[in-house]
Amino acid sequence: MKTAIACLVVTLALFGTSSANAKGCIKGAIVGGVAGHYAAHHGMLGAAAGCLYGRHHAKEQERQQQQQQNQANGQGKI
Repeated sequence: MKTAIACLVVTLALFGTSSANAKGCIKGAIVGGVAGHYAAHHGMLGAAAGCLYGRHHAKEQERQQQQQQNQANGQGKI
């Protein structure tokens, strides 16, 4: 089971992230792995979930920054 989850995490890391999202994935995987290990001895599952959440959070932050830049430049949607 751990091998399958590890393969999934590696696959997501290699094919599912760009340079902007990799940072969120790595940070999320570390936090999720530690939390999963101490909570229920499922560190790999926690790392995978943390990676996905980290990518999502990084995308949201990037989207918000783009919206703020557009509004500052007067390019906001009416």
